Amino acid sequence: MERPGAGGINSSEYENVSREKETSEEFEANAMASLIDMPFATIDIKDDCGITDVPHINLERSKENERISKDQIKKRKKKQKDYQPNYFLSIPITNKEIIRGIKILQNAIIQQDKQLAKAMTSDGSFHITLLVMQLLNEDEVNIGIGALLELKPFIEEILQGKQLILPFQGIDTFRNQVGFVKLAEGDHVNSLLEIAEAAKRTFQEKGILAGENRSFKPHLTFMKLSRAPQLRKKGVKKIDPEVYEKFISHRFGEEMVHRIDLCSMLKKKQSNGYYHCESSIVIGDKNGGEPDDAELVRLSKRLVENAVLKAVQQYLEETQNKSKPGDGSSVQTQEAGRNGTERDNNRK
Repeated sequence: MERPGAGGINSSEYENVSREKETSEEFEANAMASLIDMPFATIDIKDDCGITDVPHINLERSKENERISKDQIKKRKKKQKDYQPNYFLSIPITNKEIIRGIKILQNAIIQQDKQLAKAMTSDGSFHITLLVMQLLNEDEVNIGIGALLELKPFIEEILQGKQLILPFQGIDTFRNQVGFVKLAEGDHVNSLLEIAEAAKRTFQEKGILAGENRSFKPHLTFMKLSRAPQLRKKGVKKIDPEVYEKFISHRFGEEMVHRIDLCSMLKKKQSNGYYHCESSIVIGDKNGGEPDDAELVRLSKRLVENAVLKAVQQYLEETQNKSKPGDGSSVQTQEAGRNGTERDNNRK
């Protein structure tokens, strides 16, 4: 028997330790039972109480979900970063009075500074941008055309049979970089904002990247310094308000909205100076059904052409795959060729 204090314990002390251990285990078991009966027994008690025999969060799965979430955020940020609009919805300005007034304004500015001539918006391309978007291929362009056609009934519901008339008065700029004719205040502004919001919603529901972060402000651009990058090298970094001060409150006229176009920013402009137009809808015209029907026919033709092109490509791919060595059909073709040759030899 070892002496007390020599690192061992006697029999009576061993029994006391055993009883204390049993009491402790019994207490823990009772505590466990009472916890499991409580309403929060399904919570991750392990973290708070050190108990492992209850349902708990799978840490590995939590980390995996966190990683997936971070990847999704990165992809979304990359998608937004890569977002470069190349198409837009345009309300063309066709009122000759407005166009004539803008030309007088531009000429007056050029007389004061001839180098600003290259910064002017060209003839025939005056418009209001309703929505910008990114369409990367013909399929997406077709989807955009379909979205534009679907937009018309929403516009009709907003206007309720009324004509949308846009009066233009006065001049303003964006950070003294872009000069534009202002849209006068009135109920027409609210209608235009509703149409812009309906367009954004309609295109986005089709999966199209559309819209901008900044709020929509309808304007009629007549001058943009970015059109002439060489001006910055010459020290022209801002539009001097003095060059348009005589037109600061000028009334340019009213435009009755009759059409909305889906236009390309990059494709070659038309001979009249207006942008390349993929499709259009007519607004507020009793005979507007015919152009829309024509657009439907045009869209159908595009869809058929794309379908035929895809079928031809698929056929060519399948043909190429069959001709590759090791393909069963290719072996059968080669065997059939040999059999034919043997028959020909037998006939000889």
